[in-house]
Amino acid sequence: MRVPRTFAFVDLSGFTNYTAAFGDDAAGRLLGAFRSLTREIASERGVRIAKWLGDGCMIVSVDQEACIAFALELQQRSADVCAPLQLRVGMASGHALLFEGDDYIGSAVNMAARLCDAAGPHEVLLPTMQIERLPQGVATASQRDLELRGFPGAINVVELSGQPVLIASNDTAELWTRTPFI
Repeated sequence: MRVPRTFAFVDLSGFTNYTAAFGDDAAGRLLGAFRSLTREIASERGVRIAKWLGDGCMIVSVDQEACIAFALELQQRSADVCAPLQLRVGMASGHALLFEGDDYIGSAVNMAARLCDAAGPHEVLLPTMQIERLPQGVATASQRDLELRGFPGAINVVELSGQPVLIASNDTAELWTRTPFI
């Protein structure tokens, strides 16, 4: 089954060197804090952690805006929690094959992974042609065209920045003011 999704790959840049310098225990504590923060923000933004990838993760969302908001908020809130390490994020949208009920296969998945590899510390990259609608408070800056392994030709990308405005998507407060609850 092919489904439209937005995918984000998140990576803690410098984790291997951090582990070598500070040891496994310190790296484990930092990774635990990163994963806890990632779960919290994913829950707040309505995205799913598809899988953990060592010092990173793969995120899946049915809504591009929610995925962008997740990535930028994680970027901001992890600055203290994950210091001295920095996040890098690659994101792409498109149709993907839902494989065996819990995994995804397709060019959007591959592109998000390749963009994460190409991103520098503190960068959130998205192909320009895939921008659907940006959350309030988010801006784009044109980046270099990237040659990504497995993709023909250069891909024009933007770097996303800003502070997305949290808009509750599950607010049911008005339901309690209706009859028969009054």
